[in-house]
Amino acid sequence: MKSTPQMLLRIASGLLLLAPLGLIAQHGSMNYVDATTCLNCHQNFHPNLQSDVMNSLHWTWEKTDSATGQVVGKKNVINNYCIAVASNEPRCTSCHIGVGYADNTFDFDDPSKIDCLVCHDQTGTYKKVPTGAGAPDPGVDLTAVARSVDLPDRNNCGICHFYGGGGEGVKHGSMDSSLLNPSRELDVHMSADGGNMVCSDCHAPDEDNPHDIVGSRYSQAAPDNMMCKNCHEAEGPVHANGFLNTHADTVACQTCHIPAYARGGKATKMYWDWTTAGQKNPDGSQIVTRDADGNVIYDTKKGSFIWKENVIPETKWFNGTVTYTLLDDQLPAGRVTINKLGGDINDDNAYIFPVKRFVGRQPYDAGANTFAVPNLFPNNAEDTTAYWKAFDWDAALTSGMDYVGRTFVGPVGIVDTEMFWIQNHMVAPKEMALTCTDCHTWGSRINFYELGFENAQALQTSMQSDPWVNTGDWMGWINVDADPWIWVMDIGKYIYMPGGAISSDGGWAYAPK
Repeated sequence: MKSTPQMLLRIASGLLLLAPLGLIAQHGSMNYVDATTCLNCHQNFHPNLQSDVMNSLHWTWEKTDSATGQVVGKKNVINNYCIAVASNEPRCTSCHIGVGYADNTFDFDDPSKIDCLVCHDQTGTYKKVPTGAGAPDPGVDLTAVARSVDLPDRNNCGICHFYGGGGEGVKHGSMDSSLLNPSRELDVHMSADGGNMVCSDCHAPDEDNPHDIVGSRYSQAAPDNMMCKNCHEAEGPVHANGFLNTHADTVACQTCHIPAYARGGKATKMYWDWTTAGQKNPDGSQIVTRDADGNVIYDTKKGSFIWKENVIPETKWFNGTVTYTLLDDQLPAGRVTINKLGGDINDDNAYIFPVKRFVGRQPYDAGANTFAVPNLFPNNAEDTTAYWKAFDWDAALTSGMDYVGRTFVGPVGIVDTEMFWIQNHMVAPKEMALTCTDCHTWGSRINFYELGFENAQALQTSMQSDPWVNTGDWMGWINVDADPWIWVMDIGKYIYMPGGAISSDGGWAYAPK
């Protein structure tokens, strides 16, 4: 029997399938109080359970990047969505796997604050208060939820990850609620008519910690396409056509197999301009404006937005390393890249990936020439400096920077920013994958100049309606009009070269006398 990541998860966790039968039966009679209700039993046969959870990135929201040495995680990084967690915890931590993360005094060493239910609920009723610092909604029957627990499904992961950045489809591009029950055409892995996979089939647990899940937008040991290769290349090359396997040496699987993102009927946010925030109606009431599809395009609290569907990804080299522009870094002139993807054409570990490029405009400390943390969310009735109460950037940035132990020098400046998000979901069936002309024609989706190819023009035009192709120092100019019979100008004759005969080392051909 072939082991799958989901099977390994069940074995490694020891939470359910390896539990004694009597213990499983106790779920039906237990009364839930908090995480200690779970830990009191499960620690007996999984002694490291508590420490595993509390050492996971889902819990700590902080890590030291092994590649860059930067201290990153949600607690520390700046973004161009809601900008920063610090001083805004009650709103942001509704997606923390804990309860009560209201400010920077939260005790990360208190196991009773772990929220087991948000990841393991199978009733579909569990939800957190959006502004309650991770607290469950008072209307949820916690005991009924606790009695239902099982391994996480798509809904458990999606309740946070589909709504990251302040709303559905805001952040990732290829992740939204359409993946809960997708068609085969939308996602061949998750569709019931395809692989019917759950998130943990690919995002398997770490070997040493079954609660530390593979997959991150910080640096990782290998780029994302290795998760594809681990399954699809387990029994040898994927494609019968050797030329396609040659592409896989440089091009990530996702680039050809995710032809577009935000294609499940949900738009994704592409642009966020904080500088327009603060406008109100003549009577002082706040403004919320929506487009014809119901997407918010202006909000007094947050500014202006642009949404798009069926977006063709941009492409970037990526080797698994991500370098962040952090709070204390001096900002360069021009648009600031918040998360720079590592790798280029000269990097043997880099691949060409599809990305969502998210563009923003946000306030910064012009005097210090650094990013700045704004206090957006009023944390209590006495919080008069929060932007969503006073709509004063100077006050909000002064308060937010003081909260993180810095001084806001001022004045308030405006900086253009960008972030890049690797596209890994909404994987189309093979019959919908890109073809040669999607990339190798003028005006196509890949800009070979920006990727650093010296023969960019040849690559860009090699599949034009003009049958002449310049293969460079391989065979020079050839004519593919009669493919698989290829006319080679340098030798003045046709050779027979079917696509399946081409590999990364070259190709075989039949050349008549």
